[in-house]
Amino acid sequence: MACNGCSTASKLDFDFSMAFQPIYDAAAGRVWGYEALVRGASGEGAYEVLSKVSPEQKYRFDQDCRVKAIELASRLFPAGEELMLSINFMPKAVYEPAACLRATLNTARRCNFPMSSIMFEFTENEEVSDTAHLTNIITEYRKHGFTTAVDDFGAGHAGLGLLVDFQPDLIKIDMKLVRGIDTSPARQAVLAGIIGIARDLDITLLAEGVETEAEFLVLRDAGIRLFQGYWFAKPAFEELPPVRFDAVPEAGATV
Repeated sequence: MACNGCSTASKLDFDFSMAFQPIYDAAAGRVWGYEALVRGASGEGAYEVLSKVSPEQKYRFDQDCRVKAIELASRLFPAGEELMLSINFMPKAVYEPAACLRATLNTARRCNFPMSSIMFEFTENEEVSDTAHLTNIITEYRKHGFTTAVDDFGAGHAGLGLLVDFQPDLIKIDMKLVRGIDTSPARQAVLAGIIGIARDLDITLLAEGVETEAEFLVLRDAGIRLFQGYWFAKPAFEELPPVRFDAVPEAGATV
């Protein structure tokens, strides 16, 4: 099995690496997993790396990011803790879902990294014109035990219409909805609606971009379980940053 991307993609003419940011599980009081975030070879920001990716290199870059994230996580993740690794992917860089997964599957097997510990997330900010193609990607990923997630939910092109066509395992609530939610009745109302929809569709919610204790408390008390943001830890280049558990007040009844 082959695809056009495998045969025509240009190789990268630059190097890159990854930083890792923890995802905190408020119900369990522990780290749930880490998101792999692209960085330059010396720790440069994501924008500097992404600006180097030409249209002809998108497929190769998407594939190489998966390989790099799994290789680093397999070395950094403590054995036996069942942590999730979240990897971003670009739907438009996936030509034939089964063929485009070969490098990912081979790397996971080579590194002895469980398929069930990998989550693929795509951003809602990337316009998805072919929902059937995206549905095929998610279906193929689930065959191999991968978790699927929508990033930046609430700030992109598709919005709630995206959930009509397919349902991911997890939704990451965009930081624009999170920022200042403790003082914004409008944001709290929108959040309540998202929580209700997610509950009915059996989708897990994660609040990203949490920067203050007040934001965390409102989100936690509303029923959000998973969190990511500077309030807990900033991304660390090629290592797992310590989580500021002292930043987490005593949890109440979180669902």
